[in-house]
Amino acid sequence: MILALIGAYLFGSIPTAYLVGRANGVDLRTVGSGNLGATNVFRTLGWRWGLFVYLVDLLKGVLPVWLLPSVAGVAAGWPWGIAFGVLAILGHVRPIFLLGKGGGKGVATASGVFMALAPVAALSALGAFIIVVAMTRYVSLGSLVGAAVLPFVLAWQERGLTPLVLVSVAISAFVFWTHRDNIGRLRRGEERRVGRAEKSAT
Repeated sequence: MILALIGAYLFGSIPTAYLVGRANGVDLRTVGSGNLGATNVFRTLGWRWGLFVYLVDLLKGVLPVWLLPSVAGVAAGWPWGIAFGVLAILGHVRPIFLLGKGGGKGVATASGVFMALAPVAALSALGAFIIVVAMTRYVSLGSLVGAAVLPFVLAWQERGLTPLVLVSVAISAFVFWTHRDNIGRLRRGEERRVGRAEKSAT
């Protein structure tokens, strides 16, 4: 069990965006937003690499929740499946391979965790994300709205405040915390947009 928990954190710690950037001769910590997430990859290296990083970071959440409970010989879901997912998110945000610094903001990996644990709620949050980004061109705002939608849909599904719902509330709050700088820029009207809106403003 201890090895499985460590494995979840180490798997989450794989710095996908950093490795992709280095493969393209760029240290993404020094360009754009400086964040090692799919959005910065999208802006710096294009949508193909951005999509690749998003999908890999998503799998960093899905696979520990799906695979590690059986490896450790425990039941999926609460509490061990959730524990593996939370550690994968922590690894993504504070990757040991980068000395605990310069990770992503946890959105893609958290999405993967809930894709494995509660796919309907996760897809609802993803739908909210896509709608908000399509309407506003703010990826950060879409992430925040998706994070806010997830616990409400999950509570409706679970018919109350189950442990999974409470974990989703905590992770949603964590996503808001990792986006605190983005929230400040959104309030000041300084947040960068993606797509046509961003290009027209430059």
